[in-house]
Amino acid sequence: TAAECAVQLHEEVKNRLDEIDKITITTHESAIRIIDKEGPLNNPADRDHCIQYITAVGLVHGDITADHYEDEAAADPRIDALRDKMVVIEKEQYTVDYLDPNKRSIANAIQVHYKDGTASELVECEYPLGHRFRREEAIPKVIEKFTNNISTHYSQKQQKQIQEACLDKDVVTNLKVNEFVDLFLI
Repeated sequence: TAAECAVQLHEEVKNRLDEIDKITITTHESAIRIIDKEGPLNNPADRDHCIQYITAVGLVHGDITADHYEDEAAADPRIDALRDKMVVIEKEQYTVDYLDPNKRSIANAIQVHYKDGTASELVECEYPLGHRFRREEAIPKVIEKFTNNISTHYSQKQQKQIQEACLDKDVVTNLKVNEFVDLFLI
């Protein structure tokens, strides 16, 4: 959710990165204990488990992909410069909601403070895209990702056949396994 907040703030901050004085990340106790990291991040796993890193990537790039965790992307000096300006604080209600089995909130909020004394809006996200409370919102994104991925491997005709089968629940549930697999054979 911190990543989503950062991506939302990208348009505002992308041309003002040098004007940033401080970035406040508000989160829950578990995040502070597990993914609040300072100092060097030596590999993609370190970066994936650092709330400051992923927030910086979202602010700088406006998107987050697997490549952003790799050494080449991590070498961008803007990322560590932003990490150095981050303060991570707990909001007790986020911790309560995180531990509540009926909520399982993973709330985070990001606010960017500028050297001139102004600040961005406080952007808050309670549940990440794909969470059970945001399933409907996630479905178009999953379909878009699926479509993009099959387009790199299959002809237009085969893409159409795969999509027609996979995106229709009645069709896909009635396919025999070998018929489903055959859709993906080149």
